[in-house]
Amino acid sequence: MSWCVLKPFNVSLINVGAVRNRIPFAIGGIGCASFVATGFWRQCCSNRLTTPPFASLNTCTFPPQKEAVKTDKAPAALGPYSQAIKSNNLVFVSGVLGLIPETGKFVSQDVEDQTEQVLKNMGEILKASGSDHSLVVKTTIMLADLKDFKKVNDIYANYFPAPFPARSTYQVAALPLDAKIEIECIAELPQKVEPQPVSHT
Repeated sequence: MSWCVLKPFNVSLINVGAVRNRIPFAIGGIGCASFVATGFWRQCCSNRLTTPPFASLNTCTFPPQKEAVKTDKAPAALGPYSQAIKSNNLVFVSGVLGLIPETGKFVSQDVEDQTEQVLKNMGEILKASGSDHSLVVKTTIMLADLKDFKKVNDIYANYFPAPFPARSTYQVAALPLDAKIEIECIAELPQKVEPQPVSHT
């Protein structure tokens, strides 16, 4: 039998002779176990088992499921980053600006217009990933001026149904291209429902 663990671990050496007459024991943790010694097992358990508890201990790791999201219906990344990354059952959307995808220019210098465009662009990225606004669980809003919070909030509320995502809002010293607002988010991906077998009675 072979055990699979997520990380290597160390077991301190012990004096087997000191515990020769005691019952078998195991040193273990969540997801892994290690018997002290095969010789010790033979001393204590040879009458009950025909093979050692394990022949070898393998260490294995599971690579993260990471996939970039890209769509022409939202502004291209301005640097060495992805519009979004899908990992396992989540999508992480990079900060989105109020740029028109076709021109790369701001829709206007008005914070309300930029907010509307940001959320439209975000919607296109979420759609390309297989998610949408209703599956967003966390947003972060960055404002050039926190006095614009109420204007942004009124528009924001039109895009996210209840229960609303968790959220943080900050005023920052500056945003890329002198934007008025930037929003990033984390969203869930829809769960695939496996078809259930039909029972015939």
